[in-house]
Amino acid sequence: MNFDKVIDRRGSYCTQWDYVEDRFGQSGLLPFTISDTDFALPDMVLSALHERVEHGVFGYTRWNHDDFKGSVASWFERRFSTDIDSNWVVYSPSVMYAVSQLIRLKSERGQGVVIQTPTYDAFYKTIQQNQRQVIENPLLFDETGYTIDFEHLEAVLSQPENVILLFCSPHNPSGRVWTPEELEKVVRLCEKYQVFMISDEIHMDVIRSKFHHIPVCQYSQKNVALLSSGSKTFNFAGLLFAYAMIPDAELRAAFLKQLKQADGLSSPSALGMIATMQAYHDCEDWVDQLNFYIEKNDQYVCAFLEEHCPKLKVIKSQSTYLMWIDIRPTGVTMDTLQSYLVKEGKVAIMDGKVYGGNGHHFLRLNIGCPRSKLAEGLQRLAKVYQMLIEK
Repeated sequence: MNFDKVIDRRGSYCTQWDYVEDRFGQSGLLPFTISDTDFALPDMVLSALHERVEHGVFGYTRWNHDDFKGSVASWFERRFSTDIDSNWVVYSPSVMYAVSQLIRLKSERGQGVVIQTPTYDAFYKTIQQNQRQVIENPLLFDETGYTIDFEHLEAVLSQPENVILLFCSPHNPSGRVWTPEELEKVVRLCEKYQVFMISDEIHMDVIRSKFHHIPVCQYSQKNVALLSSGSKTFNFAGLLFAYAMIPDAELRAAFLKQLKQADGLSSPSALGMIATMQAYHDCEDWVDQLNFYIEKNDQYVCAFLEEHCPKLKVIKSQSTYLMWIDIRPTGVTMDTLQSYLVKEGKVAIMDGKVYGGNGHHFLRLNIGCPRSKLAEGLQRLAKVYQMLIEK
């Protein structure tokens, strides 16, 4: 895979490029925003999709078969040394659809769902729109990064009205890969207080070389659900295909009843399913190459900022293609910085306040792109830095 290849995404109804004005108020910006990449699918996945498109018929499609479920189980065994019973695997149109359904199935209106902030902004919206309470367990932060405040976590989990922990592993936006000790402690606290654990592991494949993701199912198959998709790794979010692992047979049946009978969504995107199966069967080397490229992009950003924007402090990332950059040492407010980035730099970088917690002090920079785009974006950031900080 040539990750340096520039693919013009404009005119494809692309959220990141074509609709940047929706979030930043101005069109034509160079975007480093929404969590997808500018990379094409692996050739083997594209070939499988071309073959399916050439067939020409796209009727109702089944997901409940060994070809799909077995591909997921095999991927987890090969990539994470985790044994998965393929019967646990169920289709979902998206990870957030599964989150929403599990919140409804495992809690009542007014009950609390614990999240560890800052975190993915869709978590807040889904909890609130399902008439549940957002209960924050703020992550501890210092110059080395984020850790879990276990004392506070136990305090909120021990309250009987808080019945779900919505966990993010690896963590978005901080990039933390939780250690075995941290994961086991979280799982045991949930077991102790009979709190259902929903583990969003959609970023599980994009990991720095010194770290290793551990699926939550290694620590528990009770009162837990693991949600994921190949969409972040392989960049096919537009094909609308995800999955959940629900070991509890009764809960799994209830989830499928909602999927099919309440929401009429049991027939998946044929192309999304084929992309998932092909990627999980044949694209391990591609993922290794992706991780190598992302890590080099990470190093490039760190070196550039250290030289040209030394008061912007990168929180060392252990996973994802999203970098978390502390602006506090600059003395410039986020509103001022964003205004200059948009109006003077013509560049769109996410304001971290949407992630809650201490996110309002951070930029979230998407580095899932060719290095030439990244270099141009950093030059624009440096221009703004010189105008504001070194004036």
